[in-house]
Amino acid sequence: MHKTPLLDQLESGPWPSFVKDLKRVAARKPQTADLLGVLERSYKDKITHWKHGGIVGVLGYGSGIIGRYTDLPDEFPGVEHFHTIRVNHPSAWMYTTKALRELCDIWDEHGSSVLNMHGSTGDIIFLGTRTEELEPCFAKLTAKGWDLGGSGSAFRSPSCCVGPARCEWAMYDTLEACYELTQEFQFDLHRPSYPYKYKLKLSGCPNDCVAAVARADCSVIGVWKDDIRIDQSAVQAYAGGELKPRGGATKWDKLDIQKDVVELCPTQCMSWDGKTLKINNRECNHCMHCINLMPQALRPGTERGAAFLLGSHAPILEGAQMSWVIVPFFEMEKPFDYLKELMTNIAEWWSEHGKNRERVGELILRLGMRSLLEAIGVEPAPQQVRIPRANPFFFWHQSDFDAEAKGRRYDTRQGFVR
Repeated sequence: MHKTPLLDQLESGPWPSFVKDLKRVAARKPQTADLLGVLERSYKDKITHWKHGGIVGVLGYGSGIIGRYTDLPDEFPGVEHFHTIRVNHPSAWMYTTKALRELCDIWDEHGSSVLNMHGSTGDIIFLGTRTEELEPCFAKLTAKGWDLGGSGSAFRSPSCCVGPARCEWAMYDTLEACYELTQEFQFDLHRPSYPYKYKLKLSGCPNDCVAAVARADCSVIGVWKDDIRIDQSAVQAYAGGELKPRGGATKWDKLDIQKDVVELCPTQCMSWDGKTLKINNRECNHCMHCINLMPQALRPGTERGAAFLLGSHAPILEGAQMSWVIVPFFEMEKPFDYLKELMTNIAEWWSEHGKNRERVGELILRLGMRSLLEAIGVEPAPQQVRIPRANPFFFWHQSDFDAEAKGRRYDTRQGFVR
């Protein structure tokens, strides 16, 4: 075992330490002992001692394996090769204990025994094995029904929330959709053919528990089309304290309907006169704030489907970008043909026009939303307007600046001649 005085300090805090876990594994796995040695050396030298890349993989697959090597193989031979294997996860990450034991047994036999549940895309991440162990490990995984996930410029393993399995707000069957789309895009998942990575996440409702709008190129968010259903007697119960806000998950005993619900509505589409709660559903943007606060009084409508959004990513130069509404509402019924066709059309447009390592969201910024909509045959919709013009009557003339300095407001119609 290498001496690790710097890493040892990470065991002294109040929280569970990965160093302590690695030391436990290192007692029976030499490569994990060398992993601690390399990490200690990196802390001391203040540079990484890992080399990224290299062509490694398994027969017939172009992704799923990520090559890792150390630049100090003589000093730490156990991590001369330390490749990562991505294993495709089941929908909503639901495992049986038997399945987890199978995975751990395979990785104990062919790797470092260190794994990550889960990577940012959602895959199970097996951390650290040698090149000659890749094929035997892959054979054991496939024999048990597992498959590799995506990596590189490929379709990445789709992921989804628990959906109708455990959540009453699910607007469609996220688990079934995730499975169907994983099967549909098998070729693109295992054989990188895009300009860059292409991620898909599915959330059953606008609460977006898998953070699809921020983390996936393609986001499928469950929404409803008709009016929010209201139980006025239950609203009164929340106001009086008979029902606890958020199902009891807050420190407050009762709601101030006006301050906690109406005044925090982002579109100001609600009103409350002390007895009756009213909602202007045409102005509702489905943020779920009121429904989350009063789940027994308010429920989503019954005409349910999904919205498709596109383009989130976090590039270094331009900063994080959230997804952009492409289709405000469509039905999400098996076999999900509309969604499959839509994603395929987008990928074809992106593959034709995208530069190397340009995400689809960056391409939209470069060529414009009109180019995308014309290519995929989607009609423009008001929801696609991402940043509405704030002052439609401000024309950047000197007279406009002078009028504004004197107090003219451009967010009202007052003072303008029609």
